Amino acid sequence: MRVWVPLDAAARALGADEVADTLAREFTVTRNGTRGMIWLEPLVEVERDGVRYGYGPVTPEDAASVAEAIRNDGEHPLALGAVEELPWMKAQTRLTFARVGVIDPLSVSEYQAHGGLVGLSRAIEIGPERIVEDVTQSGLRGRGGAGFPTGIKWKTVAGAKAPRKYIVCNADEGDSGSFADRMLMEGDPLTLIEGMAIAGIAVGAAQGYVYIRSEYPDAIRLMEAAIGKARQAGILGQSVLGSHHTYDMEVRIGAGAYVCGEETSLLNSLEGKRGVVRAKPPIPALEGFLGRPTVVNNVISLASVPWIMSHGAEEYAKLGIGRSKGTIPIQLAGNVKYGGLFEAAFGMSLEQIVNEIGGGTASGRPVKAAQVGGPLGSYIPHWNFDVPFGYEELAGKEGLLGHAGITVFDDTADMLKLARFAMEFCAVESCGKCTPCRIGSIRGVETIDRIATGDEEGIAILTDLCNTMKWGSLCALGGFAPFPVMSALTHFPDDFSGRREPRKEAAE
Repeated sequence: MRVWVPLDAAARALGADEVADTLAREFTVTRNGTRGMIWLEPLVEVERDGVRYGYGPVTPEDAASVAEAIRNDGEHPLALGAVEELPWMKAQTRLTFARVGVIDPLSVSEYQAHGGLVGLSRAIEIGPERIVEDVTQSGLRGRGGAGFPTGIKWKTVAGAKAPRKYIVCNADEGDSGSFADRMLMEGDPLTLIEGMAIAGIAVGAAQGYVYIRSEYPDAIRLMEAAIGKARQAGILGQSVLGSHHTYDMEVRIGAGAYVCGEETSLLNSLEGKRGVVRAKPPIPALEGFLGRPTVVNNVISLASVPWIMSHGAEEYAKLGIGRSKGTIPIQLAGNVKYGGLFEAAFGMSLEQIVNEIGGGTASGRPVKAAQVGGPLGSYIPHWNFDVPFGYEELAGKEGLLGHAGITVFDDTADMLKLARFAMEFCAVESCGKCTPCRIGSIRGVETIDRIATGDEEGIAILTDLCNTMKWGSLCALGGFAPFPVMSALTHFPDDFSGRREPRKEAAE
């Protein structure tokens, strides 16, 4: 009998390795990715009559009794029923994450059996120009935060004249409350490899790099192993799937700088230089890695391409709202009852996401706000939760979609302290190249501390400072840091008035 136990980092942190060891004494254990229901991890699955049934959350102490229940086909308090029939799973539109949690992440045969390599095969058949056209028509946009149309970027690189071109995958997932890239790389790394190979064929690049943050050791290990499997299977190498196209790739590890999530800082780091922002122009699509035309895309952007190639641009574009096409892996974290990854078409309201899918707060108290888009995202107050989840729709509320991470806060949250955290985060992570970010963030922390002691004249100073940072910073780190600060100040002014706290030391 075959049993599945996740090897995802979140599941391992909750004891999945110990659970797997216990079950392996009696059953054939396959280590899969997570289904995204973190409150049920470790989630043990067993197949009966072609249906996967789940038990969770299974602690190491529960493993023996769960093994007995599996062996005797008996009842157990942790039995969940058919996994695919759970409300969390049934409500999703899983395209990019369709195989995550289902297959062995390092099995090429299982990958193919579940639709893998169909997109790459079709890409080879239709050729570079048609690939770029399909990606453009699909409406796919950058899933790393900027939301730039992927097809336009690929067309620019494809049209550039150069002896060498590169594909660079930005897997430096540093946003708090974001984990989609990690889950994809740990649960279905071959999807990312296939997407990067398609990108290479489309623009004429023979070499690619996955830049992964050092804090993701499991993702690094699995990506390196998957690349080796892909080479053995002929997915990578001198003749991609037996074609005349050449494409290979490697993993590169970041050194822990948040600013290297910005594409030009990442490229500097990849070249062995200090991770600081480059001025634009030139853009990376024309002069990127080593001065050559380079596609820099996020993990989810590239991993979405195989589905578009295999099912068609029109089918992908049917999903979503407005200019936000396709699906988005929503990541729920913070004070939320059901935290995890939920893939759905753009267009759900924050009310649906936080209170229906997420179940409201874990504390049971009323929701006060949700920060959307990581540490530089705006705090959306609960009375604005009717906003649809889309790029332009959130921008209309002075918000950012970012990497689609949502951090939930209940009514005990102190918005001044959260605003201070945003400024301090910027001060700590600033690369130091531009003055508005380097100095402005430090002055921002000092000003918020003044407001906390009762000096409400600091509110006008903070507002002016945020405006300077927003329009004067060289990259999004300094430019977006004002979003959480000003949204907190605008929507929750009472948290900034009448304060009488002792002064704190400013960030250094």
